[in-house]
Amino acid sequence: MPTGLGRSSAGGGRRFPTPRWLLAPPAALALIFQPMTAPAYAVGGSFTDTFDAYDTGRWHKADGWSNGGMFNVGWRADHTWFNGGVMGQNLDVATCPSGCSGKPYASGEYRTDELYSYGRFEARLQAVKREGVVTGFFTYTGPSDGQPWDEIDVEILGKNTTQMQTNYFTDGVGGHETVIDLGFDASAGYHDYAIEWWNQGTINWFVDGRLVHQENGSRGPLPTRPMRIMTNLWPGTGVDGWLGPFTYPGTPLTARYDWISYTKY
Repeated sequence: MPTGLGRSSAGGGRRFPTPRWLLAPPAALALIFQPMTAPAYAVGGSFTDTFDAYDTGRWHKADGWSNGGMFNVGWRADHTWFNGGVMGQNLDVATCPSGCSGKPYASGEYRTDELYSYGRFEARLQAVKREGVVTGFFTYTGPSDGQPWDEIDVEILGKNTTQMQTNYFTDGVGGHETVIDLGFDASAGYHDYAIEWWNQGTINWFVDGRLVHQENGSRGPLPTRPMRIMTNLWPGTGVDGWLGPFTYPGTPLTARYDWISYTKY
């Protein structure tokens, strides 16, 4: 999201009493409405998931709720699927709005049960090309985990899939967006995207093994808290200046993930 719209703490919605939709970032709103029963969490170790099946011991699918605000979509478990070693997330209009938490579109969001600390977070994915849509791979924690809001983002905006946007948030403070030219169309095939997060050092972003961006804290303190690993696909509303206007093409849009890995540092 452009910094001009402002960002602050991720309070609001079901879990928290003060809605702050105009101040919340694209990815960080992902957990606000999740109906979690307790802030307890476990810190996970290294893993690789090749998505041969839904690993219910590590992940869960968002289902039956919406982030609200700029997210013009209701999360549905049946919109995150597994087939042939691929995890897909569909965006469509199936049974909407009644079956989409009152939103006009349905889509999928996937997140780990455990939180993960410093290390390398990597995904091989194929993004969606469509104005108004975001394909996301990111880490997040916030009040729903009993922690302040920290986040590290890889976002591919469907209006220009030859670029990706990086960002990070610490204690709810963001405004560190950087747009990276990829040199390819991220919707045309699979590519590797990695976040390398070092303790009190740097955050490095890689594409196909090539370092494309680094943050060293000179623009603001880096995150320090363990975070969930997350993916989602969503259309925006009220943010046309950032994403462009979304119109549904009449057939489902699908983001695909070949694998996700985490290496603990």
